[in-house]
Amino acid sequence: MTQFVPARVDAQTGVTVQSDDSLVSVPLNRSVRLTVVLPPGYQSTNTSYATLYLNDGQDLPALHLQQVLDSLYHQQAIRPFILVAIHAGDRIQEYGTAAQADYMKRGSKAGRYADFILTELMPYVQKHYRVSNDPAQTAFAGFSLGGLSAFDLVFHHPERFARAGVFSGSFWWRSKSTADGYRDETDRIMHDLVRKGTYSPTLKFWFETGTDDETSDRNNNGIIDSIEDTTDLIDELVKKGYNHQRDIRYVEIPGGQHNQETWSRIMPDFLTWAFGR
Repeated sequence: MTQFVPARVDAQTGVTVQSDDSLVSVPLNRSVRLTVVLPPGYQSTNTSYATLYLNDGQDLPALHLQQVLDSLYHQQAIRPFILVAIHAGDRIQEYGTAAQADYMKRGSKAGRYADFILTELMPYVQKHYRVSNDPAQTAFAGFSLGGLSAFDLVFHHPERFARAGVFSGSFWWRSKSTADGYRDETDRIMHDLVRKGTYSPTLKFWFETGTDDETSDRNNNGIIDSIEDTTDLIDELVKKGYNHQRDIRYVEIPGGQHNQETWSRIMPDFLTWAFGR
């Protein structure tokens, strides 16, 4: 039976936040805690809702996500949706690209994490919550390495998702170290997966970086790696057939940092892009 912590707000006027600890994953060999945020009025309707799956669900308080959502609902800026925030376990191994680990063998469980999402989490959520089964109503988002994970899942599974949100994505994920002759053109894993992947007309992508996300600049061209890795990935998507205006939104934040404060500030932009009225 699903176990919940009592809601913290009036479900008619604000979101309802619940903790769900009843899911145990076979491929991950652990229990997975969920924070589920239900839209205003959820308990008084029989409506099926759009869904946002979110990595690093343990960070919801630092992201002030309840307050962000209450504000957006009050402004009627977004249509109602269910947020399923997945608390991280061994995030360095479970997040990444499902097809392969990086050169240091990080992301070795990313394939198992994808299996968990597709074969355990989504059926569980569909059974216990009134979510739409329509891929067009389903999004996945994440931050940093969790953003890489979210993009990888959406790009490779258009039959399950329609939108990806990536905050400061770890698109530096690479198959070689610089000492072993790493090259941007061939060795960034996600860029290579996009080149080898297929175009899906149903997918749309939202990306954010901050100008102070980091200081690293591998090729000394004056552009920090997090920005260049993201814009290079967007270039690969465009080459694949995605339209920069219709299918992709890129937000670069002056002074934005690699932290929850920056991601919280830009969250309304993502949510209105993904679930705007």
